[in-house]
Amino acid sequence: MVKDPNKSNEPLQDTDYEVRSLHSMCVNESEHHEGFLGNLKYAVIGLLFGIVFVKSEVVSWFRIQEMFRLQSFHMYGVIGTAVVVGAISIFLIKKFKIKTIKGESIEFQDKTFNKGQIIGGVLFGVGWAITGACPGPLFAQVGTGALAIIATIISAVAGTWVYGYLRDRLPH
Repeated sequence: MVKDPNKSNEPLQDTDYEVRSLHSMCVNESEHHEGFLGNLKYAVIGLLFGIVFVKSEVVSWFRIQEMFRLQSFHMYGVIGTAVVVGAISIFLIKKFKIKTIKGESIEFQDKTFNKGQIIGGVLFGVGWAITGACPGPLFAQVGTGALAIIATIISAVAGTWVYGYLRDRLPH
């Protein structure tokens, strides 16, 4: 709790901080701030990642529809490979206490399961099946010329805003 400077005896609750700290995914907030050139490397990596998405057909509406219709293993193979690589990476980070490039320690926080994750996962899956777009490759899809995906981007931003607005009243 923070004391309100205008009223010496009344505590001021920083509820936004409390909510963010409970639901945040990243607890490794870096104290290092990079300038324009430092951030340029992330843009280049994002561009290369988008090219990989396009070349591997991960952003293909047809591949996504094949996955949801259980007609092809392609997307399941890509997703399964990502899960295995992620699990091995986390194991290695924990085992060898690997630090960030800046020398900061990496900490993993346990998450508790709740019914909101099921509801959110179902909504996510339905949106993914209808639009043929996962949030990750949305901009790569625009880059391929699929300008109709802009409607999906606008919907994703609107959905994120609605969630933020209703977060306190949703099941967590």
